[in-house]
Amino acid sequence: MKFLEAVPAVRRIETNRDALFAIDVVGEVSPADAENLFGLLEAAYALHPRIDVLVRLTDAENVDWANISPDTLRQGMTGAMEHVVRCAAIGDPRWASLVTGVFPKALPFEFKRFDMDDEEAAWQWIGARPT
Repeated sequence: MKFLEAVPAVRRIETNRDALFAIDVVGEVSPADAENLFGLLEAAYALHPRIDVLVRLTDAENVDWANISPDTLRQGMTGAMEHVVRCAAIGDPRWASLVTGVFPKALPFEFKRFDMDDEEAAWQWIGARPT
């Protein structure tokens, strides 16, 4: 394995709010990245039963949905449906639609997509800032 292949595509963003789970998604999301993401979300749900989520899609390329365990996807969707209050997605609308395509059409949480040049508006909408 080359050194750069080990760099995770999903990276936490530190914020000024405890009940906000914020991440950067950079490059191709592998099954290991998805497993890690859902594990981090489970930990966030354990600390805060209701959370907001901010996803910044930075140079996001692709998600390898086919190789992610169906149980992992089901668990991730169920957790989000039970615990997420608001979700802000920053980035390319085509990529954000791939993410929302995993969820049912009627979401039990507020979802709003922002262009990269509107990132400040996304942080304001979610009521936080990066630290």
